[in-house]
Amino acid sequence: MFEGRTKRVLIVEDEAMISMLIEDMVLDFGCEVVGPAARLDHALTLALQADIDIGILDINVDGTVVFPVADVLRFRGIPFIFSTGYDFRSLPERFRECPALSKPFSYDNFADTLRTTLAGTSDATEIA
Repeated sequence: MFEGRTKRVLIVEDEAMISMLIEDMVLDFGCEVVGPAARLDHALTLALQADIDIGILDINVDGTVVFPVADVLRFRGIPFIFSTGYDFRSLPERFRECPALSKPFSYDNFADTLRTTLAGTSDATEIA
């Protein structure tokens, strides 16, 4: 679980079952789900306007790459984690240092990546 203020997690995922799994894990950590967004236009709207602490971004959303959403989050100073079944070497150079989860991922791997990514923010939190 996270301590402190409830974290708001943007989920961008077009596969319903994976989205539900991620949502359940996020809720288990005591966080609030933003979205989920299954289309790029919805994801961009949320990335631009919503109160978000971190994003979980599937790289391929409904046949479109999610990089514009990542660019918006980066511009806003919001950390994000890529989630993909693709090879991470296919990421554009500007995103190669970003945290990423390889599908399928475990609950523990998800928790560790979320904890590590949030630890790098000014509003660091812990997962118990």
